[in-house]
Amino acid sequence: MTVIDRPLDFLWFIPSSGDGAYLGSDDLSRPADPAYFREIAKAADRLGYSGVLIPTGAACEESFILAADLAAHTERLKFLVAIRPGTASPAYYARLAATLDRVSNGRLLINIVVGGSAQELAGDGIFLPHDERYDHAGEFFQVFNSLVETGKANLDGKYIKAIDARLGLPPIQEPRPPLYFGGSSDAAIAFSGGITDKYLTWGEPPAQVAEKIAKVRQAAAAKGKHVSFGIRLHFIVRETDEEAWAAADRLISKLSDETIAAAQEVFAKSSDSVGQARMVALHQGRREKLEVSPNLWAGIGLVRTGAGTALVGSPKTIAERLREYQELGIDTVIASGYPHLEEAYRVCELLFPEIGLPGPHGQIRSAFGEHRVFGGGGHGGNVKIASAS
Repeated sequence: MTVIDRPLDFLWFIPSSGDGAYLGSDDLSRPADPAYFREIAKAADRLGYSGVLIPTGAACEESFILAADLAAHTERLKFLVAIRPGTASPAYYARLAATLDRVSNGRLLINIVVGGSAQELAGDGIFLPHDERYDHAGEFFQVFNSLVETGKANLDGKYIKAIDARLGLPPIQEPRPPLYFGGSSDAAIAFSGGITDKYLTWGEPPAQVAEKIAKVRQAAAAKGKHVSFGIRLHFIVRETDEEAWAAADRLISKLSDETIAAAQEVFAKSSDSVGQARMVALHQGRREKLEVSPNLWAGIGLVRTGAGTALVGSPKTIAERLREYQELGIDTVIASGYPHLEEAYRVCELLFPEIGLPGPHGQIRSAFGEHRVFGGGGHGGNVKIASAS
């Protein structure tokens, strides 16, 4: 079975630095609140998303701790959490990962984040130049992988030294939880070829994604490895294309030019990420032409770091765009939308049927076999469909 014959593996997102209905505005915003994150996770679990990405960074809740909390409130949902080499030793991260996999009953996915903001990394005590961070990460994962796969590790490296390191309790998943990674620089792609189980790209036009996929495949083949591919996208799906584009316009309707300029200045000064530069290049900080490829809208990247594009349209339109990415080799989508609770429902209810995903788990019967329609929720319940005369 080819990639395009299989339904996509579809994950959602936990907005652990906060959420809202308008970019660049406090109107209808929602602060970072663990109770709200549980609402989103429980909804994603019930609606049929396979997992959630939990972001990392100084502005976010710590991903391992948040995942452990959310695991206690969900049943099937997997948690894609970040390991940032250099913020702790590989032995300590191995203990964190094994424990989280054990307490969640094998629901851990690992997101390798080498780091895109030199300014933030300096705050974490990491001062290596961009490309050298990947050399460091390569040694880090030699130790980490050896520990979680065999329980022991030794390395006398340039950056990492581990002498008779031990891990007492193994993870549930064998040989270890899967490793996800995204990075667009030559150094990142070279690193990904020997380490990554799944390579993630941000939502770029298909031609650019195809170019990256080819490079990663070549890097992996050179090291005798196989890698699969995923894409990180926002979604604005409505019943019609017109409604979806109106919703996209509404999302940035309270975003001022001054806020855009301030955000872009921060990106330029603090980030040495090639992926971030590629996102900025799509819109160049301007509102005039935000549809950078059919139905691929770069408005979110005017103020958001990282993934800055959304697929906008009706379920049928978005399904067509997703199939184009599938034909390139994409088999996984990590999705989000604003606000994340409501949009998790929209994407499930509108898009999932169009792309062959089953939707909510374990829905119970609402009638004794006869077809009824929603009657407004009154005390009389729903109503039968009248027979055609």
